[in-house]
This record gives sequence, C-alpha cells and structure tokens, in this order.
Amino acid sequence: MKHAIELEHVTKQYREKKAVDDMTLYIEQGSIVALLGPNGAGKSTTVNMVLGLTSPTAGTVRLMGGSPRDRAVRNRIGAMLQEVSVIDSLKVEETINLFRSYYTNPLSTGELLRISGLEDERGKYATSLSGGQMRRLGFALAMAGDPELIFLDEPTVGMDVTSRQLFWRTIRSFAGSGRTIILTTHYLEEADSIADRVVVVNQGKIIADGTLDEIKESAGNRHVSFTAGSNVKTHQLLDLPGVADVQWAGHRVKVYGSDTDGLLYALIRSDLDIHDIETHKGGLEDAFQSLVGSPEAV
Repeated sequence: MKHAIELEHVTKQYREKKAVDDMTLYIEQGSIVALLGPNGAGKSTTVNMVLGLTSPTAGTVRLMGGSPRDRAVRNRIGAMLQEVSVIDSLKVEETINLFRSYYTNPLSTGELLRISGLEDERGKYATSLSGGQMRRLGFALAMAGDPELIFLDEPTVGMDVTSRQLFWRTIRSFAGSGRTIILTTHYLEEADSIADRVVVVNQGKIIADGTLDEIKESAGNRHVSFTAGSNVKTHQLLDLPGVADVQWAGHRVKVYGSDTDGLLYALIRSDLDIHDIETHKGGLEDAFQSLVGSPEAV
C-alpha cells in the first residue's frame, strides 16, 4: 500500500531542545491515525513539519509522495488547526468561497455549509461566530478542496454535544471513502471510536505504535473484578491459571491477566465465595495512562 506520509529519521531542534528526535513514521493511504502524547511531546511540531509549516533540522519528510511545500501536494490536503484566522469584512459563505478558490476541484459551497452545520450562519460575519461555530468554520475550510488527506488538530474543542456528533458522523462518512485522516485530540474516547491506528509520542520519540487493540493490550489493564467473601485469600487467587496480579479494596477484588475470558472461567470453576463479577478489557485512556501518565496531559 502507498504511503500518504513518510518521515525518515526526522529531527527538529530548537537550541538545546529536541522537539522531535530521530523520528521514523510511515502512514498508509486510507488509514485513520490518532497521534497522541502529553503536552510538549512533539505532536504539533511533527504535524507542522508534515504540513510544510516548518522544516526539519535533519531527516526527510514526504507528503503524498512529494514535498509538503509543493503546490500540487497542497492541493490534495486539508488541515483543521487550532487557530482559525478570518478576514474581518467577510461573511461565512464568502470566507468559504475564498478558500474554495484556492483549489482545483473544491467541494460545493452548499456541501461545505451542510457538513459543518453552518447553513443558518452563512450570512453572518465570520468574526461574529462563537468559539464552537468558529471550529466548525475551520472544518469547512479544511474540507474546501475535497482533500485526500485531512489533518484534524483538537477538532472538537469548543463544540457543543450536537456539533460534535455531527462532526464525527461526517468524518466517519469521509473515512469510508478512502481518505487518510490524522487526528490529535484531548478526547481519548473520540480517538478510541474512530482511529484504526494509534501513535503515541513522548519527548519527541514514538513510544507506542499499533492498532487500538495492540495499544490497549500493551497497558496490561485487563482484569476481572468481584466481591469476595471473608474466606477468600490472595494466595488462592494467585494460584488460579492466568492470574498475574491481585488488588484488594475492602471486599472488592481485581484480578489481572491478559485473558479475561480465561480468568472468568477459572474463577467460576474455583468454587470460591465470590459474586458481582465484572470483566474489564481496558480502554485507550487506561493504555495512555500506563504509557505516559495522566490523560489530562494529552
């Protein structure tokens, strides 16, 4: 499969600090990749280099087989960044049409207004929009050229629940059409619901890269929890097949292991005095915490 993005031994140095440190990353066309990491990890610097907004100190960056700064390449990509700059005297529809004029085969104005949920605001001055509406305008501008590759940097920050739902319905429909989507977000549940690959960056380096299931598995947070009777002892649980660890909180117990189905089977066959059994597969947030710490630091 062809690569939409190629980074080979890329480093970005700012004086004494390496924001990105010898990073090699290949992203296939048609994939949906969540780029995650704590604040200051190097995510934004990586995205900026891929977009051609800044140059690497060392290494090679290729986008759609060419240089990120080539006009032909820029014609095929869209970027929804955290800051949206608009011209004071232009209305929403006029702003969208201005951006459409930059591309060879733009989406129609009506389609862009529809997918961004801004049909009722088309006649408003862009500078009068609320924070959430401005984010939706940023999405319309990112999609103006009907891009093959879309960058979404914290796309739903400031959006209300209804706007977020519309946004993700639209992204899922575009994902099904073979577009490549690169996502950074503080909302790990969003990445969990749409990404087919997760790349975790910390201190300028890739520390984890895999499918959602592979990343979740790496956290080791799969467990079975239950309420234990007074005669249940830790050594009895550790003797069961597949049990890696046991944690107690009063009479509530968590038994950890890589195969929760196997743990559940072993517990039921053990005839121990336990009840209120629940299985926990672990989520992306658990994996992120295990890899880099608090999810608030994304």
